[in-house]
Amino acid sequence: MRYLALAADYDGTLATNGVVDAATVAALERVVTSGRKLILVTGRELDELLAIFPHIHLFERVVAENGALLYRPASREEQRLATPPPPAFAAELTRRGVGPISVGRVIVATWEPHETTVLEVIKHQGLELQVIFNKGAVMVLPAGVNKASGLQAALDELGLSPHNVVAVGDAENDHALLRLAEFGTAVANAIPSLQDEADLVTRADHGAGVQELIEHLVADDLSVWHRRLSRHQIVVGTRDVGWDFRLAPYGVNVLVTGASGSGKSTLVTAIVEGLRDQRYQVCIVDPEGDYEEFEDAVVVGDAEHGPTLNEVMKLLEQPREQAVVNLVGLPLQDRPAFFIGLLTRLQELRARTGRPHWIVVDEAHHLLPTEWDPASVAVSKDATGFLYVTVHPDQVSPRVLSTVDIVLAVGARPEQSFKRFAAAIEQPAPSMLSAMLEPGEALVWRRRDGESPFRIRTALPKMERKRHRRKYAEGELAPDLSFYFRGPGHRLNLRAQNLMLFVQIAEGVDDETWRYHLRRQDYSDWFRRVIKNDELADDAAAVEREAGLDADESRRRIREAIERHYTMPAASPLTAAIEKRQRPG
Repeated sequence: MRYLALAADYDGTLATNGVVDAATVAALERVVTSGRKLILVTGRELDELLAIFPHIHLFERVVAENGALLYRPASREEQRLATPPPPAFAAELTRRGVGPISVGRVIVATWEPHETTVLEVIKHQGLELQVIFNKGAVMVLPAGVNKASGLQAALDELGLSPHNVVAVGDAENDHALLRLAEFGTAVANAIPSLQDEADLVTRADHGAGVQELIEHLVADDLSVWHRRLSRHQIVVGTRDVGWDFRLAPYGVNVLVTGASGSGKSTLVTAIVEGLRDQRYQVCIVDPEGDYEEFEDAVVVGDAEHGPTLNEVMKLLEQPREQAVVNLVGLPLQDRPAFFIGLLTRLQELRARTGRPHWIVVDEAHHLLPTEWDPASVAVSKDATGFLYVTVHPDQVSPRVLSTVDIVLAVGARPEQSFKRFAAAIEQPAPSMLSAMLEPGEALVWRRRDGESPFRIRTALPKMERKRHRRKYAEGELAPDLSFYFRGPGHRLNLRAQNLMLFVQIAEGVDDETWRYHLRRQDYSDWFRRVIKNDELADDAAAVEREAGLDADESRRRIREAIERHYTMPAASPLTAAIEKRQRPG
């Protein structure tokens, strides 16, 4: 089940003229019966809401005062989510004739056209407050407080992610609510700007529109509209025709395969970074310690101590945490059994919370081998959100492989990977010509849609870009890849094995040698061919082509181009050389 909670606005959405009709209440009860949770997210103050809505007990949480107050109906506890404005604020509004004024636990509210006076008082008193509009209402709240922040607080308590939430609203203050939720709905009476932003606009208005939404939610988990959610898709690479190849974040399984050293980890890292940036929770099962440095993830286990199931599950109970489960400290013979136990616990957590949204299984041929029976039982044929990584697809359980929707092959002979995969599941391989892939390319086979495999230039992960920048800025390039300042007649042989040394030598080399390489466009050629930075190469080429530049000016401009693209350590030779040259006298 993808959607485990429905977050609904009250006035204009559930309610018409403040009243929720019996048919809408019955629809809300169906949501609860389906095992999903209800969260009410409203601009109303709690006391007036309790007075007019007797069915508040249907909701797990109530976010009132437009995100400033959290209420737990089962225990009747309430919690302020922000500090209220000082009493002098409302007093000054009253003195200036603003009215009516309503003061809640946190919120201070009035009506148009008093917004100008409200803003004047906020400025005069130097308060960090914001004004939010809602169909004529003027709501004053602490900065950063809105329906999205309130819903997030409720979800944190419930152990749920916004990616497992459907939201529905009608007014200006519902924009933040719909943006946070995985699926945003506007009822037919919603303001036009909210309808434009929503993933779905119901045919009916008010409570009848909510009933319409609930009917589809309970019947098929809104699966008919999954393709609409392009705003959540992950960019994996770019096709030859210039289109992005995107991965749907729900409902698919992916296999990444190729020879050792062919770029599997780089491609997987790019996909996982995209999921993380969209705030999907990922659990990486890492048998060889390849993902220990993954940014923003907590690593459980190390070379000395294997992970425990309880450690992993305690971490993943927190919706915003990413996990890398390092199996290096476990004996080889214990890893498959540990993994099956982990997988069972992860799928139990998914059934309860919808998380982790993705499970990455590296070295899948070791953890889910062909001959090991528990593998075929542990992975449900209906389970999605798995990313398998392997050198040997033909050595992975056929039952597991049969659930794969997209195969991404990297390396020199991707068609061989497709053939081994197809043979393992006893299905024909795609018809295609032999393909030679360059580093940074992959061949994509969407095997269920009948489309021929196609080539993509894969996205370079941020972690890899940082690695590359360090390598070229400070690392040690091989002699045949280094830059050599030789000059006319090859009088010199000054080797620059990285960009720091390139700039250091460039600052001190004689003008004739510098201009010699400038005229030959050797600088831009090296940046493009070896450093593999087309933007830097283009910047250098522009300097090389510009007539009339003296040696010092062309040096300065190429040095500045390098600085724009690469951040050097404060104490590096490059920094020292630059500072020395820039000193007066």
